[in-house]
Amino acid sequence: MNRRIRTGLAWILAGMLVLAAGGCGKRPRKARSATATEGLSGGALVFSDDFERTDLGESWLQRTGRWRIVDGRVRVQGDRNEGLWLQVALPDRVRIEFDAVARTPDGDLKCEVLASEPRHQTGYIAILGGWKNSLSVLARLDEHGEDRLESPRKAIPGQVHHFVLVRTGSTLVWYVDGEPVLSFADESPLNGRYFGFNNWMAEVEFDNLAIYAL
Repeated sequence: MNRRIRTGLAWILAGMLVLAAGGCGKRPRKARSATATEGLSGGALVFSDDFERTDLGESWLQRTGRWRIVDGRVRVQGDRNEGLWLQVALPDRVRIEFDAVARTPDGDLKCEVLASEPRHQTGYIAILGGWKNSLSVLARLDEHGEDRLESPRKAIPGQVHHFVLVRTGSTLVWYVDGEPVLSFADESPLNGRYFGFNNWMAEVEFDNLAIYAL
């Protein structure tokens, strides 16, 4: 068999494999472990909020009236995924930091990043101690989706957990209390500009938000 024929057959085989992979109708599950990444320090601060006031103000959008400031933290319970949405656009290369506290054993500390609109499941969703504090997930567009990443890590009721989410390329990496939790490598990265705190039914608090352009 001459060299040209061998090369042609190799390309045909490669194409068949690509079509077979795409025909299954499911996104491939990403690696479950987080990896080291650039962006954990430095950058230009583009927004911060310590909530040391009485009203949320014009930088924030909520639809239910359940979000309020109590003792210098944002507190909510029973918002059913309507969310508290920042009205300042996120940079594409970004680091997002904040503190979160679960006020009950149910955990369920949730945020959404790089969302295309200020609505639930229009970006990436990070949940620490979801589903009655049984697991943590990092998901793309669907927190129940088959391509979501899972970790056994749980929220500790009453403890201040420090969240850091970093995206400098096509991978979103999530850290809690200085330790990597999950890393979502996305073949088609989402480029929305919205950030939101979110909540289903558990009572939770958020504080000390800082957003950096990297």
